[in-house]
Amino acid sequence: MKSVYIKTVVHLALAEDIGRGDITTNHLISSHARARARLIAKSEGTLCGVEIAREVFKALHSKVNFHALIKDGQTVRRDDVIAEISGSARALLSGERVAINLLSFLSGIATQTRRFVDQVKPYKVDIMDTRKTTPLLRQMERYAVRCGGGVNHRFNLHYMGMIKDNHLISCRERSMVEVIETFKKMVKTTLEVEVDNLDQFKEILRSRADIILLDNMPPQQIAQAVKLRNKSKSPILLEASGGITLKNIKRYAATGVERISIGALTHSRQVLDISLEFIAIP
Repeated sequence: MKSVYIKTVVHLALAEDIGRGDITTNHLISSHARARARLIAKSEGTLCGVEIAREVFKALHSKVNFHALIKDGQTVRRDDVIAEISGSARALLSGERVAINLLSFLSGIATQTRRFVDQVKPYKVDIMDTRKTTPLLRQMERYAVRCGGGVNHRFNLHYMGMIKDNHLISCRERSMVEVIETFKKMVKTTLEVEVDNLDQFKEILRSRADIILLDNMPPQQIAQAVKLRNKSKSPILLEASGGITLKNIKRYAATGVERISIGALTHSRQVLDISLEFIAIP
């Protein structure tokens, strides 16, 4: 992530939370007062967002000292000290909630991703995110997926071509293969095509598509698609998506697909419980 993006998100988050000023802190705490605090994990998971939390406090006071003890991507356990912070008491008090919100939120995504990744360790398959992300926070959420061992799918609609069912309905006067051929002639980029049954799959398997997305197909059908692809010796990659959970992901991974994309990595995560505990205010 670019630092300008992180600074922009932090600036907007602080402006939203502080408003015209932290009236409690500003009226009770001297502008010269200093404090020491620790970011502490209250549950086990995969950490993500340490440098973002640092930026929150630095944005409020440039001389805040933020010493990280655990890095992004590492496992934290209950009562682990993530970072030690010292400096302006006002900065620590006013930045506490934004720092914890971002750190807990992103660590929740990293933790969720790690759970899926761990489930498919015996298989050669990438666990991928989707575009089902929080508006304007996609870069951070994709970074959290990487911290959890996942792989990022396309960043936006320009990054690669992806023909979905609604595209095909809109192009109903042409066959699926014709639509793909038209795209490949016009744009030199990776093209993924969505199918939801084996008849569609067999048709697309003869096309110039680079990836076929097997949408909401049960593992048995996906295994059949993999066998057909392998028998044809096609270089097309296969991706499973839709209805995939921690309970059933091993069945999907065992089919032999190269990619599994899961919207729940970002849209259904639980935050990792993290707190900021003050040690002393001299």
